[in-house]
Amino acid sequence: MTEQNGVYTKIQKAALSAGNGIKKPFAAFFNRFKNGGAATRASHFIMGFGSFYHKQIVKGLIYLLFQAGFILLMVLCPKVNDTPLGYKALINFITLGTEEGDLFTKADDSMLMLLFGVVTIGIIVLFFLIYLSNLASAYKAECDTRSKGRATTFREDLKELLDNRFHITLLTPTFVGVTFFTIMPTIFMIFIAFTNFDSAHQGEVLFDWIGLANLKSLLNKTGEIGQRFFPVLSWTFVWTVFSTFSCYFGGIFLGILINRKGVRAKTLFRTIFILTIAMPQFVSLLAIRNILGELGPFNTLLVKMGFLNEPLSFLANSDSILRVRITIILTNFWIGVPYTMLMTSGILLNIPADLYEAARIDGAGPFRCLIKITMPYIIFVTTPYLISSFIGNFNNFNVIYLLTEGKPNAVGGYKAGATDLLVTWLFKLSVNEREYNLGSLIGILTFLCTSTITLLTYRHSKAYKEEKAFQ
Repeated sequence: MTEQNGVYTKIQKAALSAGNGIKKPFAAFFNRFKNGGAATRASHFIMGFGSFYHKQIVKGLIYLLFQAGFILLMVLCPKVNDTPLGYKALINFITLGTEEGDLFTKADDSMLMLLFGVVTIGIIVLFFLIYLSNLASAYKAECDTRSKGRATTFREDLKELLDNRFHITLLTPTFVGVTFFTIMPTIFMIFIAFTNFDSAHQGEVLFDWIGLANLKSLLNKTGEIGQRFFPVLSWTFVWTVFSTFSCYFGGIFLGILINRKGVRAKTLFRTIFILTIAMPQFVSLLAIRNILGELGPFNTLLVKMGFLNEPLSFLANSDSILRVRITIILTNFWIGVPYTMLMTSGILLNIPADLYEAARIDGAGPFRCLIKITMPYIIFVTTPYLISSFIGNFNNFNVIYLLTEGKPNAVGGYKAGATDLLVTWLFKLSVNEREYNLGSLIGILTFLCTSTITLLTYRHSKAYKEEKAFQ
């Protein structure tokens, strides 16, 4: 009951915090209109009016041009590839097109209508932020006039942006770029998951909003898609756990072993393991695929030595799914261990020698020092790396696709093989099969899985709770 009450308290605090975060901007908006002067109130309708009133001409022109450009864009609705922006884009975003097209009429492009709708929404959000900036500027100019006798000049504002507010100057282009090249494409992808944009709705064929129908078909275990989704999801988690922790603890073991006193040629051993990092990963993976092939040197050697009567397939053409999966995990282990080994080597050099000396005086042996000092210190420092490795392996496209391409085939596979992860299945559905709606939905579910795991794991780790413990 205590734990449940703690969870409810956290949820309640999070809800209150979110509510306050939403409430503050609206409260500030109405307070400025209520407490501001005539110029500040007029700025709510004509952007830059407050700046003009307080003789900030350049700033006023900038705000006014933004408003004029936004109104012209929304009213005139310029077309790109015969698809309009502006208010018509918002209408098309809802309908996704109505004209099927014939010999004399060009069909509507649902994909462009969805895209331009998202772009128009992004422009509206950006304009709203500039609009709020205009109100804040007008109110600040009014307050400066009351307290100092005059508002700041454009040169003074520019100097402030290059001095005390230089972080805003640098982050603004980044924010705009991230909005239009990262956030908006992501939102566009999310919207596709709620349409029937698949291989049957390409070219001049319109697609429509279908709500949660794709999610229902994906989670329906009796359906063709659902029968493959849960096996692929379970294998993704199995692969992620084994590949992450095998490389993690294997690298720690190698790092401790190589850095032990009395071990000679430490540099040589490190160099040997680092070679797998120096070599491009795709080259190593393609080499392993050829080495383990039916006609590769590994099979040839086993046949000649009498261990096999005929070549055995370890990868895509194997008749044993378990054998293929073990081979993939071992291959990833060989490639991934050096990263953890190198990091462990650096951490071991920074563990204070006083801790070991004090432990030996108290009668602790090597194993106890390992358990009580070395491992806690390494795990504390490398927890963020462990989480990032887990997420990286969850989305590890290269190892799976270059070794097996998701094969061998599975019964009722629906374009997903026995070794496909969610990310490789997503690739096949989107690029090969043009099932963009299902690919988008799987991408959303993948993001939800990885983000949830990351947040929960890191928030409950000692690296987060005891950040200053080893400083």
